[in-house]
Amino acid sequence: MAWYPELPGMDEWLAVYQRVARANGGEPNAGRRLGSWARQAGFTDITATTSAWCFATPDERAWWSRTWGDRMVDSAVAEHAVARGHADRDTLLRIRDAWYAWAEAEDGWFGVLHGELLCRA
Repeated sequence: MAWYPELPGMDEWLAVYQRVARANGGEPNAGRRLGSWARQAGFTDITATTSAWCFATPDERAWWSRTWGDRMVDSAVAEHAVARGHADRDTLLRIRDAWYAWAEAEDGWFGVLHGELLCRA
């Protein structure tokens, strides 16, 4: 994921999100590992591609910022972050506010790259 403007609270969000995801047994950066995992699973005929999301218009930024900003204060992600010591409530509120500030930036932009594979046996 990449975004502009580069707000400190957004960097903090990414760090907290990654810690929570990994503590829950997930890998938030799985897309970049897919080819390696496929080869380890025995696949040799692998086609790798990507797709991307981009949030840049005012409506897109408003929706994406609410999705993540609200999630960071009122969801299982928030509960796990606090319960497992990845962030305190004040940190989560600061992250939410950074998301909202990002959405208000006229030149705001957020991109998400998705790794994709087609594996044939």
